[in-house]
Amino acid sequence: MTDLSSLPDSARAAIAVQDGRFYRPPLPDGHVVRPRLCERLSAGLGGRLLLVSAPAGFGKSSLAVEFCQGLPAHWQSLWLGLSARDNDPGRFLERLLEGLQAFFPQLGGRALGLLKMRQRHQPFAFEEWLDGLLDELSTHLSPREPLLLVLDDYHLAQSQVLDRCLQFFLNHLPDGLLVLVTSRQRPDWHLARLRLSRQLLELNEQDLRLTHDEALTLLQHHSSSLRGEALENLIQRSEGWVAGLRFWLLAASEAGTEGLLPQALHGGEGLIRDYLLEEVIDCLPTEVQAFLYDTAPQERFCSELCDAVREAHDSAEILRYLAAHQVFLVPLDEHGHWYRYHHLFSDLLRSRPSAPAMVPAATLHLRACRWFNAQGLIDEAVEQALRAGHLDVAANLVQNLSEEQLLAEQNVGMLLRWKMDLPDSLLISTPRLIVLYSWALGLACQLDAAEELAAHLSRFLPAPSATAQKSMLAQWLALSGIVARGRGDREATVRYCSEALESLPHKRYGQRLMCLSTLSNLAIADGDLWRARNLNRDSLELAQRVGNPLFEALAHYDRARVLQARGEILRALDEVHQGLQRLHALSPQRLYAVRARLIMYEGFLLTLRMQPQAGLARLQAGLTEARACRDISVLIGHCVIARIEGYRGEFARAFAELAEAERLMHIWDVPPIYYLAMITLVKCELWLAQGRTDLADAWLARLGQTYTGERAAAPPEFHPQLPLHVELQQAVLESIRGQPMLAQGRLDALLEHGQQTGRQMLSVMALNQKVALLLSIGREPEARRTLAQAFEAASGGVLQPFEWLFGEHREWLREQLLHAPPSSLRDHLLERLPSTAAQPADPTAPVETLSSRERAVLQLIAQGCSNQEISEQLFISLHTVKTHASHINSKLGVERRTQAVARAKALGLLS
Repeated sequence: MTDLSSLPDSARAAIAVQDGRFYRPPLPDGHVVRPRLCERLSAGLGGRLLLVSAPAGFGKSSLAVEFCQGLPAHWQSLWLGLSARDNDPGRFLERLLEGLQAFFPQLGGRALGLLKMRQRHQPFAFEEWLDGLLDELSTHLSPREPLLLVLDDYHLAQSQVLDRCLQFFLNHLPDGLLVLVTSRQRPDWHLARLRLSRQLLELNEQDLRLTHDEALTLLQHHSSSLRGEALENLIQRSEGWVAGLRFWLLAASEAGTEGLLPQALHGGEGLIRDYLLEEVIDCLPTEVQAFLYDTAPQERFCSELCDAVREAHDSAEILRYLAAHQVFLVPLDEHGHWYRYHHLFSDLLRSRPSAPAMVPAATLHLRACRWFNAQGLIDEAVEQALRAGHLDVAANLVQNLSEEQLLAEQNVGMLLRWKMDLPDSLLISTPRLIVLYSWALGLACQLDAAEELAAHLSRFLPAPSATAQKSMLAQWLALSGIVARGRGDREATVRYCSEALESLPHKRYGQRLMCLSTLSNLAIADGDLWRARNLNRDSLELAQRVGNPLFEALAHYDRARVLQARGEILRALDEVHQGLQRLHALSPQRLYAVRARLIMYEGFLLTLRMQPQAGLARLQAGLTEARACRDISVLIGHCVIARIEGYRGEFARAFAELAEAERLMHIWDVPPIYYLAMITLVKCELWLAQGRTDLADAWLARLGQTYTGERAAAPPEFHPQLPLHVELQQAVLESIRGQPMLAQGRLDALLEHGQQTGRQMLSVMALNQKVALLLSIGREPEARRTLAQAFEAASGGVLQPFEWLFGEHREWLREQLLHAPPSSLRDHLLERLPSTAAQPADPTAPVETLSSRERAVLQLIAQGCSNQEISEQLFISLHTVKTHASHINSKLGVERRTQAVARAKALGLLS
């Protein structure tokens, strides 16, 4: 046999866990250059699609590599090697976007988070998602530096839904992007339109067959001794099949009988199966053959994984042997750590009937499962266990995650992604799995699913012991309390959480802390801030006692929320910083929902300190992590960012931020009662700022009906004071409508409530609104006294409510501040108060510069084109046309198309 040990050795490198998803493989040794085909492909650089379709082994991928290497200097290329796992459109698009982000780091941050959080059993609007991404991508691409996107082995990922996604992608491809697809079968796309417009260049099997000269070059490069009739017979029978010639060369080098091998060649499927399986593989050393069959089931592998699967220690030598022949292996990184087989070859290896001496595939997958688990690659370990058919092993892997770990990290996105791959029968097979996934669903606010799954606990009652029974019932009570809070059921929340705290075992400290946090949140909603503070103290003491920094950070977060309600903004910021400090030692690469909440809340508090830029940066940073964790706290980020945009007058951006929050909640199956009121209240603030009092009036009335009265629902978790803020906006509405007495009565009631409950934050807001109201009706002396009260109530550091006076009452406010007693509040407000009144905006100038795509849409509108005609001419969807038209009207300050055209001509935007 071949002496593997004689091959050159190399230093053993650390295992790379990345799979080289965007790594373009090198050309195989002895590759025959094919300039005639590259020239044909170059002729299509000005189009949209280069399609290379042919059966296996005709050199599609090698041609694509050669073409990429010979691209003009100003071209860039992105290589995406596909596998069967990519037939899920969400996974494919996720990989595509991550690849594009390597060129455009700012591209699609929110879009990627949305894809990672989706669940396969739920409908997902892929075309709508692509529409938004392509619009954003068009702003990054440049025809001067175009990008070639290569989708290699598309047939492995092909599915009906993915075909539709790629069809939409091609139909709306932005300028500066060209797609090259290699596939064993022609994709099911409607390409007539691209062909007629000369946007498509296609190569097929006949084009890719080796010519006689190319086949000779390949054989001569490997010093083949075939001559005359034998050589011509081999070339003829190979029918231009590149893989067939390469496999023959390998077999010939091992067998040493080149003259006899051509007689074994057959055409069609017989050529592939008989020649590869019988002539090539059987000529390899026995150890190498066994290696191939043992590792073929793995989609990717390294020497350490192969050793574990084979229970051997020579995998590195065999891999070097295979790599040296440049036939079977495809490298997945630049360091030679991870590989896969050519798909054709692995398919054939897997399809060969098992011999008695071969290790069963289930055993191989189970060994791989153990290895991946030891490396901490839980996702792949669970997948290997399922492929092995060992559901009990998959269950044990999932059950290694404790409830305390889940509740501390609250990264429910990871657990729900596993849930997609596990059968329902597994999820209800043990009480532990039921409890674990019920908590994950509850934290994700999939309340119906959480209750339905938790109901299966009854199958395990009575428990084996009284202690186990009490623990199981206590866990059900705690979970029921969280679900009740999500539904806005105040009485049920208090009952379940209180009973759970009385009966939960001490080791279930995570669930105790969740109950304490929930009751504290409800106490804020009820105006009992002292009770909320006491509950927070109990939470922090318990978290410190068990030494869990994540739970300590969560307790600091809850304390900050109570302090914010009391108007103690500076102390609240200190609590947030303490919480983040407790997380300082944790890995920044891992995702933690509590860290996301603290970062976002810090951003919110900074906006209350009138530091919008710093606040916006923290909000966006926390929002990214919260989305990745599938944490419902993203509502805070989106709503506060929308308010910041509203203060700036960027209403289109503000409403877009709220629309994104609503879409996310819909995708996550969050009940409307949990988020709709919070988003609607922010919309009402924006409508009032725009003067759209009719909309604000209607929706404020609906909110009042839901959250006030005897049967009022508990306000949502992330806005426990929502009913009071509804009242505050009602007062703003009445002021705008010239009803000062109604507005003052409502504000006085809010002030009285704030003083009785210690809600100083609410008092500061109501006092500043009252100051503006009194000044508007000429009661200036009373306004001065009310402002003095506001200064006193704002001693905790809140500044933002005074911004309401920065408009028409700016100089009056400056005068009052200059005569006020010295204080840090006075100094901070004077620093932020502009020195002169703002100059009125130029009525002839657009609010914002139109983008190039908006200008193109506007030009066609001016020509009288319909939305459908614009869609066809610009290769964008009808929805995108309408969106651009809306943005144009908003930026130009008009309401109709004719007004937009007239305004654009006046500004010189149109000839």
